[in-house]
Amino acid sequence: MNTPRPPTAPPATLHIRFFRTADGAPVGADRYEQLLHLLAQFTPVIEALPPDAALADVRGALRYFDRDAEGIAELIRLRALAWYGVWCTIGIGANPLLARMAAQTAPPGQIRAVPADTGSVTSFLARRPASALYGVGPATARTLGTYGLDTVERIAAAPPATLQRILGAKTGRAVYERAHGIDPTPVTPNAAARSMGAEHRFRHDELDPVRRRQALLSLADDLGARLRASGQAARALTLTVRYADRSTTTRTRRLAGPTAHGPALTEAAYALHAALGLQRARVRSVALRAENLCRAERAARQLSFDPVADKAYRIEAAVDRARARFGTGAVRPAAKPGGKATR
Repeated sequence: MNTPRPPTAPPATLHIRFFRTADGAPVGADRYEQLLHLLAQFTPVIEALPPDAALADVRGALRYFDRDAEGIAELIRLRALAWYGVWCTIGIGANPLLARMAAQTAPPGQIRAVPADTGSVTSFLARRPASALYGVGPATARTLGTYGLDTVERIAAAPPATLQRILGAKTGRAVYERAHGIDPTPVTPNAAARSMGAEHRFRHDELDPVRRRQALLSLADDLGARLRASGQAARALTLTVRYADRSTTTRTRRLAGPTAHGPALTEAAYALHAALGLQRARVRSVALRAENLCRAERAARQLSFDPVADKAYRIEAAVDRARARFGTGAVRPAAKPGGKATR
């Protein structure tokens, strides 16, 4: 089988991460919307990645602005800082994979580009750990590591059939292509309004899964309250985990039906967290994003004869009324030892 070759088109995909201050404090939802409008001055092909990132395809802007992708990235970085006081870390590549990885390795507040020629791409990827590949989480990285495939260079040298036996046909093929810098995924324009996110940054890199679950409980409760207040419901939930080395893992779960019910969102968040198998991973932050939003009227609630479920909905309604009257901090969720939410 011929070794796949990465694309040779000029790098024109940007992965932008926004920070409110130089020390990495996150941007708020309102400021994030403003920053997306800033990107729209350069290209309409923007994929919002709440709460603090975005992908942008600037191929159509190169000739208009008479600059290469690095020149456009520098304009974005300067305008974000001058107009909004927000620092940007920007990665540039020929596709979203390379742009994401370039942003991961760029110093905070700086720009890093991966040239499109095959030698530069191979050199950039070679010594990166397996977990640096987008879509390779800690569990997959550990599986690869048991076979000695702990770097991107070693994965690229492995026969694709071997990776498919280890990871399954679809995942094995995808990991093989990504190890060669190939990512056919386009930048898909979307609207930030179709999602709603919240992030928790730990004061120290967190090893304790119980503390991570407590953070997820708080985030899910907050998302549920915001969804209900805005008359919306989510069809899917996305968990993003950021590690001490600034790499991230993102997983999405389709919900059984549109919902804004806190316990349902919490259950999905716990399931996403458990599926990652983080064990002793050093986690810097966790973020939840309610996606594919719809009007709450479409979130049909199935009739139940379970008094516990009915009580949970009544308590939730009472909590919403208390928060509306006394503020969002009036009632907060607590977790029992088994991980169940209570009030």
